Amino acid sequence: MKRKLSCIIVGAGHRAVAYASYALSHPEELEVVGVADPSELRRGQTAKRFGIPPKRCYASADELAAHPKLADFVINGTMDHQHVATSLPLLDRGYDMLLEKPFATNEEEMWELVEASHKNKCRVAICHVLRHAPFYAEIRRRVADGAIGDILNVQAVEHVSYHHVAVGYVRGKWSRTDYCRSTMLMAKSCHDLDLIAWMKSGQMPTRVTSFGSNFQFRPERAPEGAGRRCLVDCRIEPDCLYSARKHYIDHPNRWAFYVWDSIEHIETPTIEEKIESLKTSPYGRCVWRTDMNVVDHQSVMIEFDDRCTATLNMIGGTAKPSRLIHLVGTHGEIQGALEESRFAIRHIDPRPGHEYSEEVVDLNTGGDMTGARGGHGGGDERLVEDFLRYLNGQAPSISTTSLDDSVAGHLIGFCANRSVDEGRTVEIDLDEVRARLERNG
Repeated sequence: MKRKLSCIIVGAGHRAVAYASYALSHPEELEVVGVADPSELRRGQTAKRFGIPPKRCYASADELAAHPKLADFVINGTMDHQHVATSLPLLDRGYDMLLEKPFATNEEEMWELVEASHKNKCRVAICHVLRHAPFYAEIRRRVADGAIGDILNVQAVEHVSYHHVAVGYVRGKWSRTDYCRSTMLMAKSCHDLDLIAWMKSGQMPTRVTSFGSNFQFRPERAPEGAGRRCLVDCRIEPDCLYSARKHYIDHPNRWAFYVWDSIEHIETPTIEEKIESLKTSPYGRCVWRTDMNVVDHQSVMIEFDDRCTATLNMIGGTAKPSRLIHLVGTHGEIQGALEESRFAIRHIDPRPGHEYSEEVVDLNTGGDMTGARGGHGGGDERLVEDFLRYLNGQAPSISTTSLDDSVAGHLIGFCANRSVDEGRTVEIDLDEVRARLERNG
């Protein structure tokens, strides 16, 4: 029988609260019993939302860890550069953990966290929510069942929309590596790197090469007449595709949890208050005149130890957001788009009058296979559901990921960024990687 589990939110931002909200729709399975966040306002808002008593509200992960263990697990949704520092004391206290991605910002941190989780015998799952989206989970099932034979090539594409790249990686929290310490590849597309590694489960990456830059959002590409701030000194704002007014006032609910953080103390801000905030906040800056130092596009090529190759193309600033995947195997191929929740399985058909056979798998047929249950193609809620099953000792789903499972995808990302910086192909020492995993295990 399933027992009801309890959790504590560490870092009461958008992602952690989204995962914890499973407790509101499934109160018989999960209860939120505490929160740790340096912001008194966010602690208060979270406590009110989940009915947390004041004595269970903490200013930091260290303060929480100073108390005896108070819950079954922690949902850690702090910023990228805080993941390891906040996780270590909580692992030492014995908490299992659901940890937001990327779980580390460099290889040294990655191995430090792996070692701590094994030393404390804690179960740590990384929030690779796309593994739990019905679209990707069903593709992985078909691959595991041998539907296309051995995979010889994986092609993944992430098109990051113009408004998403602007809010997160040009104007926002992930625009500078000296702040968040994550590159755009790791902050945005470590989902996709994880999916590539997942589809190749059992094989490890051996070589990575990558190219990328900030091609578009540069001062020299600013249109004539552009100012430094959309609503202060810009003469072309009414016609600009990246106008802060168009993105955040005309679309009041788009990215609201980021854009209005400077006025989150106002329960229901007026249009006038929002406009005033954009005159001073980072989200009102001209996209061509920020201090961003991350890429706006990057291509990654990977070779695995069985000589399979894979590519990821991440492009920011597209009109339509999309994630595409194409797997080519020795007996067939699978190709599809996440947003369509549909993929095709094709097999060679050499009969006269034929070239290939095709089966279309459509997950838009209603029921539990659709993406209606939350964000990321239905993956958010399923991630939490699966983690609860895991902690309750039930059979894990095909999507269940441990910290060790996430190492390959993160390694690819770290090596890709080193390749861009150093202009070379990066070799991965698999003997060392396997030795570290076995030693820690």
